[in-house]
Amino acid sequence: MALFEDRVEAGRALARELERRRGAWAPDGGGDAGGTDVVVLGLPRGGVPVAAVVAAVLGAPLDVVVVRKLGVPAQPELAMGAIGEGGTRVLDPTVMARAHVTAEELETVERRERAVLAARLERLRGGRAPLEVTGRVAVLVDDGVATGSSARVACRVARRLGAARVVLAVPVAPARVLADVPEADAVVAVSTPARFRSVGEHYVDFRPTTDDEVVALLDDAAARVSVTDTAHDRDTAHDRDTARDGDTARDGDTARDGGAARGAGTH
Repeated sequence: MALFEDRVEAGRALARELERRRGAWAPDGGGDAGGTDVVVLGLPRGGVPVAAVVAAVLGAPLDVVVVRKLGVPAQPELAMGAIGEGGTRVLDPTVMARAHVTAEELETVERRERAVLAARLERLRGGRAPLEVTGRVAVLVDDGVATGSSARVACRVARRLGAARVVLAVPVAPARVLADVPEADAVVAVSTPARFRSVGEHYVDFRPTTDDEVVALLDDAAARVSVTDTAHDRDTAHDRDTARDGDTARDGDTARDGGAARGAGTH
C-alpha cells in the first residue's frame, strides 16, 4: 500500500516526524537544532528530493553524501568496503580475508572508485565546495531503506568527516533493519512496516531521480541558505546600529542631565 504520493510528500512527512521527535535527536535533548548546528545530507539520487524538503523545513543547509562500493576484484558485486569523500574508507576485514584480497588489489580498486567518486561529486555539486560537517549534527536522508547497507556506510562516512552526531532519517524502512543501525546516534522514520518488500511500493510516483534534478535541488538549497544568511547579516547590522543609536542617545541624555545638575548647583 502506497504511503506517499511522491518524494516531496515523503519529505514533508519526514520533516514533521523530525520536528515531533526533536528531543530524541537534537543536541542537548531538544535545544535549537536548526541553522548552523545541523546539515542535511541526501543520498543520491532518490534521497535528495526528500532531503531538500527536510532541509527547508529545518532551516538547514543541504549537501549530498556519496558512497562508492569497493567490490572484491574477482567478484565485484560483493562489497569488501566502501569509500566517501575526504579520504574516508570503511573496510570489511572478514570479506577481504575470505576473498584473499591483497593490499595491491585493494589499492587498485580504491583508486578506480575514487576517480568515479570525484567525478560524481563534481557533477552534482557543480564545483561548489562541500559543506562543513565537523562538529555538526548530520541528518542523513534517503527515500527509504531496504537492507540498510548503503545507509550504514553513509553514516560511517559522516562520522569520519567529523560529525558530532549522526541521525539517519527515512520515510519508510523495515523495523528490523532500523533496529540494527549502530552507526547512527538516532534513527527517525515515518513508517516501519513489519511486512516490507521494497521501498518503491510505498510510493505512488517512484520514478527515478536524475542527476539534473539533484543538481537543481542543491542549487536551490544553496540559494535559500545564501538569502537567509544575507537577511541574518542585515538584521544583525540593524540591531547593532539600533543598539549604537540607543547608546548614543543615552550618552546624550546623561550629558544633558549632568549639565542641568551643574547649572542647578550654581544658583
